[in-house]
Amino acid sequence: MSRRVEIDRAEVEFTAVRSQGAGGQNVNKVSSAAHLRFDIGASSLPDDVKAGLRALADQRITEAGIVVIKAQGHRSLPRNQADALARLQELVDGVCNPDAPRRATKPTRASKRRRLEGKARRSDIKAGRRSTGD
Repeated sequence: MSRRVEIDRAEVEFTAVRSQGAGGQNVNKVSSAAHLRFDIGASSLPDDVKAGLRALADQRITEAGIVVIKAQGHRSLPRNQADALARLQELVDGVCNPDAPRRATKPTRASKRRRLEGKARRSDIKAGRRSTGD
C-alpha cells in the first residue's frame, strides 16, 4: 500500500539565482537556477512524515530542519522550479513509502548442484593443463 502526501505549494519558497557552468553570454546575466527552501517544522505535513524527513541523513536538510534544493539543469526558471519541486516530492515520497526490508533466502538445491558442477568442470579443465611429470 503506497501513501502519497502532497506538498502545499504555498509552503515552498523559491529564489532565483545565477546558474553555474556553460551557457554563453546568457549565464552571466540571467538568474535561471532555482533555490527551493522548505521548512519541515512549519509545514502542514503529517507529524510522522516530518519526523521521517528530519531523521534522514541528507545533506540537503539543515540542522534547523529546512530542506534546500538547488535546481539548475534547465535553461528556464519555471522548469528549474518544477524540477526542484519534483525532487522535494520525491524526498517526501521516499519517507512515506520506505523500501521493504530484505528477507534473507537460502540457495535452492538445484542452484547448489549447478554451482558444484561448474566448479568440477573448471577443475577438470585445469587438471588437463597440468604436465604429466615425464
